[in-house]
Amino acid sequence: MTVVPVVHGDQALRAALRRGLPPHVRVRACRSVAAVHAHLARDVVDAVVVRPRTHDWLRELAELSARYPRIPVVACGAFRPEDARALERAAAQGIRGLLVEGVDEPVAGALVAAETASRVRERDLAEAPRLLRLTEPIQRRAWEEVLARVGSRTTTADIARAVRRTREHLSREFAAGGAPNLKRVIDLVRVVCAADLLANPGYTPPVVAGVLRFSSPSHFTQTVRRVAGAAPAELARLGPRGVFQRFLRGRTRSRI
Repeated sequence: MTVVPVVHGDQALRAALRRGLPPHVRVRACRSVAAVHAHLARDVVDAVVVRPRTHDWLRELAELSARYPRIPVVACGAFRPEDARALERAAAQGIRGLLVEGVDEPVAGALVAAETASRVRERDLAEAPRLLRLTEPIQRRAWEEVLARVGSRTTTADIARAVRRTREHLSREFAAGGAPNLKRVIDLVRVVCAADLLANPGYTPPVVAGVLRFSSPSHFTQTVRRVAGAAPAELARLGPRGVFQRFLRGRTRSRI
């Protein structure tokens, strides 16, 4: 599960976002940017949508973008011509997009969904199914489920239920044709996400371990070493694609 916090957004805006975002993304109402920071510390956040209502909204959003540059921040409001300079500064300071109140609500979800952090990670992994030899429809369905559940404590049994197979049956089908073990792929996607999160200055390895629902920081460290042959502190440098390349070099099998 991933989350899109909405600051000072009314119910109509949240409903419009829900209609256009994937089913696994949850839209959460926040009263302040401080509440967004609380979500960032406990959930995988895909984007932040803010309806400016305070005089210092630009400063707050600039600080948020500086700490979490890989998580898009979108402002939604009834912007006027005299707001042009403030909006130019917002774009220069990392605000990714603008939604015009009364115009963009019907397509707000689709506009945000196109640039979410998870969509960027999916593009980074666009070649992954081919390189992992996931050629069969059931393998692709399982892969998509793993991507969608990156913010949850996911097991092979969870994926099996989602694709309507027994765990044993899916494990055999998924690993057919030289593909990696499903459990290993679940670990891979979590570590790829960790690498992406740690590229944000606002995250540290212990916080990311909690966000991705690892049982402990030490479990996170062990998983990173198995998947990427690296320490968590190296993930930001490797990035999602670097983690994937490390994985391909002999780390595709687990013993369980």
